[in-house]
Amino acid sequence: LFPKATDETFCNKLHAGLMGKWPNFAKPAKRPDPDAHFAVVHYAATVSYNITGWLEKNKDPLNDTIVEMIKNGSNSLMIECFKDHPGQPLVAPKGHAKKKKGGGKTVSSYFKGQLDELMIILYKT
Repeated sequence: LFPKATDETFCNKLHAGLMGKWPNFAKPAKRPDPDAHFAVVHYAATVSYNITGWLEKNKDPLNDTIVEMIKNGSNSLMIECFKDHPGQPLVAPKGHAKKKKGGGKTVSSYFKGQLDELMIILYKT
């Protein structure tokens, strides 16, 4: 998502682009967070932000299946935007039969079982 970006380069970009140009962007106060990197003046108070780990925490990767659907869609702009994204094939490669995994009982399947039992009891009364 950000191939060469680091928290430091992100902070530098914020300061270069917003400091003195946007009244709601400010230098952080030493209290309550002495390690804060910038502050935003909100309607109620000024809030200081520490960007340590910011880029990693705020990654929001797209599901490969969604990307593959976009790449195979009809919108030419979206196809162009995602053409280099690896995605994953929508169809399994030949010779690789998909095995059904025998998973444990999920919370919803357990709940459904209880609900079915309750409905049987209610119908009997």
